[in-house]
Amino acid sequence: MTRGSFSASFTDVLWSFLASCFLLAFCAHRISTRYKHEETSLYVLFQDLIRYGKTKQNLQRDAWLRAFDVPKRWFWHFYFISVVWNGFLLLLYLISISQHQSYPSWLTGVLDILTNAPNTDSQVPQLSTVLVQLLLCVHSLRRLLECLFVSVFSDGALHAVQYVFGVCYYVVLGLTVLGADRLGEGTGTLLSQLDWCHVAGSALFIWASLMQHQSTVLLAGLRTGKSGSVETLAHRVPRGGWFELVSCPHYFAELLIYVSLSLVFGGGCLTWWLVVLYVLFNQALAAQLCHDFYVSKYESYPRHRKAFIPYVL
Repeated sequence: MTRGSFSASFTDVLWSFLASCFLLAFCAHRISTRYKHEETSLYVLFQDLIRYGKTKQNLQRDAWLRAFDVPKRWFWHFYFISVVWNGFLLLLYLISISQHQSYPSWLTGVLDILTNAPNTDSQVPQLSTVLVQLLLCVHSLRRLLECLFVSVFSDGALHAVQYVFGVCYYVVLGLTVLGADRLGEGTGTLLSQLDWCHVAGSALFIWASLMQHQSTVLLAGLRTGKSGSVETLAHRVPRGGWFELVSCPHYFAELLIYVSLSLVFGGGCLTWWLVVLYVLFNQALAAQLCHDFYVSKYESYPRHRKAFIPYVL
């Protein structure tokens, strides 16, 4: 069999599995809210695993389930780990391609397991890998700074399983980027590899990032005064910007950011499209939970707003 059939076999299965899990969770949630159901222990456990923050408020949980809560404000841990880890991987990649040498043996071993393939010629331009890893670091750094200096977190919680998953997610994500390349021979200098897909993907990344930042600022503004000091931790109806179209434009922007990285990859990296598919279902579930919260809490909530994707979902 060719390298292409092996190169992403494990990562393809992994991201396909995660995408399928969140698609099933999304469908199960929609069905449970449409039809009457008995809140069994299994149902509560399921809801506890998929909800976080304000969407957990009305969930009647036993004390033993609450023992697994960790503060939602710990979100910044994910982005800190991502900046450090993926920045480290980017550094290793740049050293490897500049000095024409292999990765350290431990990293080569990990990538061999993830891709089920030895280190052979890559079909992905090295500039694509550099840009995707760099943009991933930029995205994580921005989100880290927003969590620390912009967002105003209440006493919301997330499940310990969600926390561990979030940590592992960014570790595997960076390895997925390197696994798509595997240090194949370049086609010239990095600058000579510049293509329209790199420009288009980077432009979409910048636009989606600005959109997400604007949404984050608007959400924080619901709890702060003109001086920037926190006045309340209560939830309010977000308004302005893309909030006029959807309840969670920051989740929609997250999806666009991952689509932009797929464009930087040239649009032909199957594994990364599976990552995009996972992000689609993951963010759709989170957005639907938030949307349901707003609709149930505020009788005057705008009925024309969709949860996630303008005019669609």
